Amino acid sequence: MVSVLIPAAGNGERLGLGPKAFLRVGGKTLLEWAVDAFREAAEVLVALPPGAPVPKGLRATFLEGGRSRQESVSRLLEAASLPLVLVHDVARPFVSQRLVGRVLEATRATGAAVPVLPLPDTLIRPEGEGYGEVVPREALRLVQTPQGFFTALLREAHAYARKRGLSATDDAQLVRALGYPVALVEGERAAFKITYPEDLPLAEALARVWNA
Repeated sequence: MVSVLIPAAGNGERLGLGPKAFLRVGGKTLLEWAVDAFREAAEVLVALPPGAPVPKGLRATFLEGGRSRQESVSRLLEAASLPLVLVHDVARPFVSQRLVGRVLEATRATGAAVPVLPLPDTLIRPEGEGYGEVVPREALRLVQTPQGFFTALLREAHAYARKRGLSATDDAQLVRALGYPVALVEGERAAFKITYPEDLPLAEALARVWNA
């Protein structure tokens, strides 16, 4: 039994089109895509921007989000009632059941698991405006969501972060700060994060074939 936590209270500043939760791709909002991806979950909890209208017709419980992603997840965690949680970015609309299954399997076995991808491009450290030192990409990975955790473990991690004043861009960092290992599973290229305007045409194209 799993609770799905979707922090969707961000304003989408880099995209510049308002809150990402209500951005439409392929005829559906990103929030609709996210909730639909976890339609088999026993519980779906969503953090919305303060004052945002509650969407109709979605099988989810809605809470007011915090000032940061981390704060929104903490609020969702307080409401979660099941022993496992999956935390998912609303800006990643294309989540396959295979990906969810891999993350859940590893989470049940280890307590914490995240999907990752190898980097396809050359990485460098720029020297001013010039081409700098090459960073070996073989040892690096891109981190995706959904990320899975024992609910009690993630609550402990968030409590520890609040006590120590730690902030992080994802929940795996907080769990790792406790000294608890986080397992890695194979991610998927399709589960990319819509962040910049140029990501939208790619998302629209993928939406046309996603459920074909």
